Amino acid sequence: MGYRQLWAVDPGAWRAAGAAWRGLTDRVGRRADELSAGAAALRADWSGGAGGAADARLAALRTELTTVSPALIEADQVLAEFAGRLGAAKARLAAAVTRADGAGLLVDRQGRVAADPARAPASPRSGQVAAGVGAAIREALALAGAADREAADRLDALSAAARSAWVAPPPPGRPPPGATPAAVRAWWAGLTPAQRRWLVAHEAALVGRLDGVPVAARDQANRLLLGARREELLAARRRLLERVPRGPVELAGLLRVERALAGLDALTGRLAAGEAPRAYLLGLDTAGEGRAVVALGNPDRAARTLTYVPGMTAGLDDVPGELGRAARVLSRCADIAPEEETAAVLWLDYDAPDFLHEAAWPGQARDAGPALHRFQEGLRATHDGPPGRQTVLGHSYGSLVVGTAARDHGLAADALVFVGSPGVGAAHAAELGLPPGQVWASTAPDDVIRLARPPDELARQALLAASPLGGAARLAGGPERELWFGQDPAHPGFGGRTFPSGRHGHTGYWAADNPALDGMARVVLGR
Repeated sequence: MGYRQLWAVDPGAWRAAGAAWRGLTDRVGRRADELSAGAAALRADWSGGAGGAADARLAALRTELTTVSPALIEADQVLAEFAGRLGAAKARLAAAVTRADGAGLLVDRQGRVAADPARAPASPRSGQVAAGVGAAIREALALAGAADREAADRLDALSAAARSAWVAPPPPGRPPPGATPAAVRAWWAGLTPAQRRWLVAHEAALVGRLDGVPVAARDQANRLLLGARREELLAARRRLLERVPRGPVELAGLLRVERALAGLDALTGRLAAGEAPRAYLLGLDTAGEGRAVVALGNPDRAARTLTYVPGMTAGLDDVPGELGRAARVLSRCADIAPEEETAAVLWLDYDAPDFLHEAAWPGQARDAGPALHRFQEGLRATHDGPPGRQTVLGHSYGSLVVGTAARDHGLAADALVFVGSPGVGAAHAAELGLPPGQVWASTAPDDVIRLARPPDELARQALLAASPLGGAARLAGGPERELWFGQDPAHPGFGGRTFPSGRHGHTGYWAADNPALDGMARVVLGR
């Protein structure tokens, strides 16, 4: 790809083309449903050998249609990732041209760098700057060229598969329960492309939940399940509406279902949008409060990936808002380093506490530890090329989830970040399995989480408040860095590192004018 071509290319047009291919899955689904309805009507009026043959043919046609959908989703993935890499290449190109302009140099339409005759004479450093700019331009063109070749190869393979045997017979064997993500990755790598497509189309529930299966395949499988997941919620709503009389339990259940439906519909809208970065659905569960794992950008291809774990009350209805927080960190990363490929994952695959009395105990955090451990191991196992930098961020009760998982199971992470933390289940950063220099925290000055003192400390403060010497005693000491779940990770005594936050309360760490947003982004980037 040449200089003029890269300068003029519109990544958004490629992204829109991918979204258009993916949009055909709705039409395919409707046609498949029409075939099913037609076959049912046919069976009611036509029996015998000919009727059976016709029914079998209709079933085969429906199967053929169903197996097309993963390919349409894959085309969208290829083009969206191509658009993302083109965007990174264009950012590098723009940065090089800006540097040249600042040094009084001119970049011509072929990408050659020379002194600008319309400006002041070149400085002694102009030659050195010109060489650096030229190298940066070549790197940007190389990145775009590699992206172009890779996308063409992937689309050629997809096209060739469509012309030949699209899917193979069912592959033998499945990973045993409890198989490690590395073992799952090895199993998946041993399958042929046709066998993988069969599994995505026919065992989507298995593929979609397996840590160690590449992100692209999990996304295809989970998107195929969206309709069924919505039907589950609609069926639950119908059952609740049919109960007469409806008491408080039924009304609470109905409210939960309605909220989950609203959250699922909002998530489906984001998945259908052609906006950048592309969303990848890595997990979805409608039971209870609902769970979801959604990536913005492909973690398997990104050089840097953030996994964000939200806190108390988070459920399926909160996914759009929580995903927005991950997106704001990702956006700030792009502001700081537009040439970097970065992804962000919302990991809501645990039962978050709904009420304060539940959040006062660490049980739900402990229960979440193995799943978070497996997920991070899966990201490490499926990453393309050299290992990427992985950062895990926990907010509020989510920081306890992250800290407990790191302490008890270990996390495949290069950095941990805690914001608005009530304690992370550790007395010192060294207990979390990472170098203390890669454990970060921030607590806003006006965050109410600072009042989450341990029970014995609350009792001590109450006694001091009733004492004539209470004020002096409070000034004299007490474990001021002790929070409900252990030492405050934002206190110097914890042994980690900190970054500042403005006065934005407990939920404002992602505000555009909060320096904490920069702090989180720079940890993700490793800067």
